[in-house]
Amino acid sequence: DKPMDIQAYVIKSSPAALILISQFFSVLLLVYFLLAVGSLYRRKVVRISGPSFGRMRKAARIMDDLHHQIRRFLFVMVIGALFVGILTWLAFLGLGVEQAALWGVVAGIASGVPYLGPFLVFIGTGMAGFIQFGALDNAIIIAGTSLLITSIQGNLLTPWLTSYISSLNAVAIFIGLLFWGWLWGPIGLIVATPILMITKSLCDHVVNLRAIGELLGK
Repeated sequence: DKPMDIQAYVIKSSPAALILISQFFSVLLLVYFLLAVGSLYRRKVVRISGPSFGRMRKAARIMDDLHHQIRRFLFVMVIGALFVGILTWLAFLGLGVEQAALWGVVAGIASGVPYLGPFLVFIGTGMAGFIQFGALDNAIIIAGTSLLITSIQGNLLTPWLTSYISSLNAVAIFIGLLFWGWLWGPIGLIVATPILMITKSLCDHVVNLRAIGELLGK
């Protein structure tokens, strides 16, 4: 049998990785523009909510809450990406991996895509380690280190920060990730949590939807 050409496989898979990274940045840009024009849409929603002062005030409260939810989600993403990026860089530097800083940047960006991003980094770092050192044990150590860091971020740090800044329960978050990931792929995994946070906020402010908010809450 012809041995697998790992370098050719990495080169062949690079367009898919570039698409994933570009989609991730597209979502960040969309969120940024929504935050930048947040006051404009806040005024528009207040105006179309009706002539009643009570309804206008309620609409303003809802928009303020949604704005805060998006800001909190971005905060969690940035902290998680910095955690993964810095630890990956330092760990790979200690292991003697080439381009350790670049791998730190890639791992930090990929950590924003739950499950799929860390898995791709795990595979990529394992291949890179095997190509550089030519030994399977070195590749396993490097890939395992990457998996350990992203597991701490994904299973401990991010859930703790998310539960601290929002009132979503873990089951609702997991089901949301499954649904939006199935519907939109990697982008769905990125936007699942903020969509749930926004939905929970809306349901808490609308009397007829508070039952749904209760199911999503802790």
